[in-house]
Amino acid sequence: MPRTFAAAWQFMDLADFLTWRATGSLARSTCTVTCKWTYLAHEARWDDAYFRKVGLGALADEKFARIGTEIVAPGSALSNGLTNEAAAELGLLPGTPVAAGMIDAHAGGIGSVGARGGAGDVTRRMAYVFGTSACTMTTTEQPAFVPGVWGPYFSAMVPGLWLNEGGQSAAGAAIDRLVGMHPAAVELAGLAARSGQSLSQWLAEEAERHGGAARADKLIGSLHVVPEFLGNRAPLANPDARGLIAGLDMATGADSLVALYLAGLCGLGYGARQILEAMRGRGINIDTIAISGGAGQSPLVRQLIADTTGKIVYAPTSPEPVLLGSAMLGAVAAGRHPDLPAAMSAMSKVGEVYSPNPSLAAWHDRRFAAFERLQAAALSVLAV
Repeated sequence: MPRTFAAAWQFMDLADFLTWRATGSLARSTCTVTCKWTYLAHEARWDDAYFRKVGLGALADEKFARIGTEIVAPGSALSNGLTNEAAAELGLLPGTPVAAGMIDAHAGGIGSVGARGGAGDVTRRMAYVFGTSACTMTTTEQPAFVPGVWGPYFSAMVPGLWLNEGGQSAAGAAIDRLVGMHPAAVELAGLAARSGQSLSQWLAEEAERHGGAARADKLIGSLHVVPEFLGNRAPLANPDARGLIAGLDMATGADSLVALYLAGLCGLGYGARQILEAMRGRGINIDTIAISGGAGQSPLVRQLIADTTGKIVYAPTSPEPVLLGSAMLGAVAAGRHPDLPAAMSAMSKVGEVYSPNPSLAAWHDRRFAAFERLQAAALSVLAV
C-alpha cells in the first residue's frame, strides 16, 4: 500500500476508494468531498478555518494531504486507466479508462434528470431516488439555502449547477416495517412468496386489482400514516421524529392491510411534498419528478407520488438509472461524450409519464394538511 494512501484511506468515500484500487490514483471526486467533507468546490479549496474550529486543525496543518489535494470533476479520466492487476481481476484490458465517481444516489440523479424528452430542463426537475431510503436532488443556477435540506453544493451532481439534497431516512424500509406489523402480514407474505413476490409487491398488485391510485380515497378510508420511523431527514431535520398511525379499527383482513400499505405510500408522498414546498419557499420551483430506485419501479408508487405531490412524475427508460449514471461517467472519461450534460441527454430518455389525478387533488390536499397536523402532534407528544 502506498505510504500516502496508508494515511489517507480511512478518510476516503467508497467511490474514491474503489477508483484508487482500480487505478492507483489518489484523486478525489468533487461530488464526494463537497457533499461529505465540506470541500468548497465553488472556490476550489478546503476551508482551513472550519477544520480548526471543529478540532481537526491537524488536517489543515498537513495541507489536507490525508483527505485529498487533487480534486477532480466526476467523469474525469483517472491516471492511466485500469492497472494490470485490476484489469486481471475484472477481466478487462489494462488501461481501460476509469472515471472519477459519484455517490450512488447522485449517479441516479444524473441518470434520470437530464433525460431527453418531456418538459423542462434539469433546473425544473427533481430526482427522487426511491429505495430502502429516499433521496431528493434538485439543481439551481444560483445557490439556494433551504432550511432542513443539505447544500447547496457546487458541481456536486450536474456540472456548473448547485445541488440541494433532501430525502427520507426510511422509505421502502418504512413501508416494509409498516405492513409487517399487521395481523395478516405473515399469512399474506407466505402467499406472496409462493408466487415469487415480496409482500409489498403482492399488496401493490392487490391494490391495482381494486382500482389502484384512482380509488385511493375509497381503499384507504380514514387511515393516516406518518412513516417517520427513523426521524425526519428533510425538511424538519429532526432525528427524534417518529412514525404515527391514526384511524385504526379492528379489521385484520387483506383489505385492511392494503389500506395500510396505500396510506403509508401516501405518507411518503406527503413527506416529499413537504420537501418540495420548503424548496419553493426559497425560489426552487419544480414541475417534474424523475423517479428511480427499486421501490420507484412500481406504476402504483409512481402514480401515488404524482397524486400526493401534485407534480408530473416520469421514469427514465432505463430500469437502473444509478448504473446508467455510472456508465455516463465512464463514457465521458473514455471520450465518447464531450461532457456530462451531453452524456445525460444522449444516454437517458423519458419513459412512462404519470400526471396527477385532478379528481383526487382536493382529497390529497386535505390529507396533506392532516399529515402535517399529525406530524406536529407526534412531536409534541414525544416531547412530554
